[in-house]
Amino acid sequence: MISHRRQVQVVLQLIGDLLATGLALPLAYWLRFQVEIIPVTKGVPEPGPYIRLIPIALVLWPLVFYFQGLYQRRRFRSRFDETLRALVAVALAAALLTAGLMFYRDFSYSRVVLVIFAVVDFILIVLFRWALAAALKRIRRSGKNLQNVLIIGAGELGRQVAARLVEHREMGFRVVGFLDDDPGKQQRKIDGIPVLGTTRDLERAVAETSPDQVAIALPLSAHHRTVQLIRRAGQLMVEVKVIPDLLQYYVLRAGIEDLDGIPVINLTQIPLHGWNQLVKRAFDIIGALAIGLATCWVFPVIAFLIKREDGGPVLYHQTRMGLDGRAFELYKFRSMRIDAEPEGSPRWTRNRDNRVTRIGAFLRRTSLDELPQLYNILKGEMSLVGPRPERPEFVERFKERYPEYMARHRVRAGLTGWAQVNGLRGDTSIRQRIAHDLYYIENWSLALDLRILWLTLRSAWRQGT
Repeated sequence: MISHRRQVQVVLQLIGDLLATGLALPLAYWLRFQVEIIPVTKGVPEPGPYIRLIPIALVLWPLVFYFQGLYQRRRFRSRFDETLRALVAVALAAALLTAGLMFYRDFSYSRVVLVIFAVVDFILIVLFRWALAAALKRIRRSGKNLQNVLIIGAGELGRQVAARLVEHREMGFRVVGFLDDDPGKQQRKIDGIPVLGTTRDLERAVAETSPDQVAIALPLSAHHRTVQLIRRAGQLMVEVKVIPDLLQYYVLRAGIEDLDGIPVINLTQIPLHGWNQLVKRAFDIIGALAIGLATCWVFPVIAFLIKREDGGPVLYHQTRMGLDGRAFELYKFRSMRIDAEPEGSPRWTRNRDNRVTRIGAFLRRTSLDELPQLYNILKGEMSLVGPRPERPEFVERFKERYPEYMARHRVRAGLTGWAQVNGLRGDTSIRQRIAHDLYYIENWSLALDLRILWLTLRSAWRQGT
């Protein structure tokens, strides 16, 4: 249903990216050597060698953009996320191009031109993507180029499908009505959408509403009826879509795999595998080393202040659950009294918890107490960004209450996470934290990691000042 619309959008984005990149290189040459935004001191080279870089860029850029998730048909994401992804992708592609040119001896390319090229390319790509999104949204919200959808089933699944289509009108769909066999739903509207009759009225409803698509969203218990409806709808010259009732099993993005012609639904497909997993691990190692070098001077200061307050140990270690449910020892600067849990009964820290020391309150407010976890990251037990790890006692409690909770452990636990930067820390809603963690896992990208790290640093700075 939505796949075709997204494919068209991806193709348009690819065309725009190629046009922007092809235009950016000669424009960078013109700005550097004709406009001279930076004075030229060594003469003006021929444009030919720079023009010959265009085919290379037109191959390299889409590859990098693909691996950065800019051509993947994911959930709707914000303009900020799209821009950040494009920035990371252009910077990486430009770095790869520059590194490759270092081995080319026949011509010395201006590094200034390459920098200008990257900046201009990024601006053009972002402007085109914004303009494309705005144009498609305006066209579809105006009622043009819309496809009518008739939904069979007004239960929880059908209502969720309708809500998503109504919420995202920019994707180009309009729900014309429901069909449902529940007598209590007849002759009334559900969420503003009319119930046009029962499943026996399929032919009449199609004739009256002229839908482009029929979406069958019935429970698993109605399998036999679903098969019958597929056969009937297939004779009405409309596109038929079947939405499986997998909500009770759904924890991550579902994907279709092929087993020698047999479709298999994968309910736990995530972006963080293969190449992306290697990229994230490299990012963690480089980021942990960089943060460690930048903050190493703080460690002895914090240690001195903790020791001076009560003479207790500087570090605190605690068993937490990480990737694939494996336990590990997490390290922190101690922020609580030594006798914070005299009976060993675990409980969360609450606002104004009297167990927190004076220096501990500052460390927790600024997240400086988490710095020793850089060691956990370098060991491979944690990541810079990911769901925060919980104690095994809490995990046992939560997984019984929230079946989707264990999906958080499909990735490494993080020093910070999407839930934390959205204010979900400590004694907050578990369900909301799970929702934020699963959103992060499903929509992972380096751009999203950078955004979370930036929001974490900004929050720590504001809390500390």
